[in-house]
Amino acid sequence: MHRLWLTPVFRALLRVGLPAFVVTMSIGLYLSDDARRAALGDKVASVTRSVQERPEFMVTLMAVDGASEPLAAAIRNLVVVEFPVSSFSLDLEAMRAQIESIDAVKSAELRIRAGGILQVDVTEREPAMVWRSAQGLYLLDDTGHRIAGLTVRDARPDLTLIAGEGADRAVPEALALMAAAGPIAGRVRGLVRMGERRWDLVLDREQRIQLPEEEPVVALERVIALDQAEDILERDLTVVDMRNTQRPTLRLAGDALARLRGDRPAPATRIAGGLVGN
Repeated sequence: MHRLWLTPVFRALLRVGLPAFVVTMSIGLYLSDDARRAALGDKVASVTRSVQERPEFMVTLMAVDGASEPLAAAIRNLVVVEFPVSSFSLDLEAMRAQIESIDAVKSAELRIRAGGILQVDVTEREPAMVWRSAQGLYLLDDTGHRIAGLTVRDARPDLTLIAGEGADRAVPEALALMAAAGPIAGRVRGLVRMGERRWDLVLDREQRIQLPEEEPVVALERVIALDQAEDILERDLTVVDMRNTQRPTLRLAGDALARLRGDRPAPATRIAGGLVGN
């Protein structure tokens, strides 16, 4: 025994291993009884509730900032919380994902403020365009994300109207075109997506500027520069066709073409450096 006691492993076994074994066996024997386990579980749950339901951990109301009144009401209807509730019972990440599922919400941040307030800070999407689709009118942000439906076009006359299949997927390009169309902005009625690959710029007086698939902004700038130099958009024409940038063409209105043919041979029209006949 003296020799064993001099062995480090033996001493560690007696000092640590034996007491740990005794404690483990005692706990195992105590918990082997179902009634004791149930009583212990109830005790732990009671202590947990008493801590979680302390006044400093209770949430009594929700504050929504950064959202319009209709959007704030939609958030409150979507995120249903029965106050007062313990902050330990709130899954803020799941609530954030739920709020961001609303089309009009760009992002949301949730936190528990002092005083038991569930603070919801919302970044709302800003409408940039009105999209006329087969299903109706929709407000889109600058990325093409749908924000909300629109009952009538006149409700947002300040926004450009775009139409056509796939127009919502090309909103950034449409915004660039509208920025380039500044000198004739007062005459612009909207943009139409053609074949999901290019744009037509629609003007008043039933005029159109047909833009190419590649570098449409450059083509539109050429038309505007020509209009500023020669007022071509003030003439009696229906289409400025820029789809082929090497050979842009003008299409005259029916009456103007008839007058030209009746009076004299139709002259050639120079546009963007090329001669184009009627």
